Amino acid sequence: MSGITLYLVIFVVKVIEVSLATLRMVLITKDERVKGAAIGFFEVIIWVLVVSAVLQNITEDPFKVVVYALGFAVGNFLGSLLENKLAIGVTNIEVIAHKLHGKKLAKHLRANGLAVTSVSAYGMNDKREILYMHIPRKKVKQTVKQIRSFQEDVVITVNDIKPVYGGYKLMRK
Repeated sequence: MSGITLYLVIFVVKVIEVSLATLRMVLITKDERVKGAAIGFFEVIIWVLVVSAVLQNITEDPFKVVVYALGFAVGNFLGSLLENKLAIGVTNIEVIAHKLHGKKLAKHLRANGLAVTSVSAYGMNDKREILYMHIPRKKVKQTVKQIRSFQEDVVITVNDIKPVYGGYKLMRK
């Protein structure tokens, strides 16, 4: 294999390998170690094969290094898009709303199957309601949209979390 075909193979395989690496890292940080290890096994096999193709006659064809680096960069980008699409894991959403809106919002979210913990609080000028929810990452956009339909100037923070034990519905036992 030589020329453009070789460059194309190096690029595509490197993109796949780096995308897998991104997914592996996310799985491991989300306590999915076995899945991450399995992906890592195939990732290393792919890496060895690609590196050996790039290093073969590298002084005669240094452009392979550029194609390899481009595949790495694109793989990082695509891997992060893939991870975002898969939305692995659980997210904590914290909402600071006006007291009146907070009570109605908590009731609405609960009616839609979400677990909500509500705490009374005081802001600078008004009484507030702080709502805490642990939801699958796949539901974040939809949930934020529901929240904002109750109060536009609500304060919302979203944080990825490791698996939680106990609680309502999605938590590990």
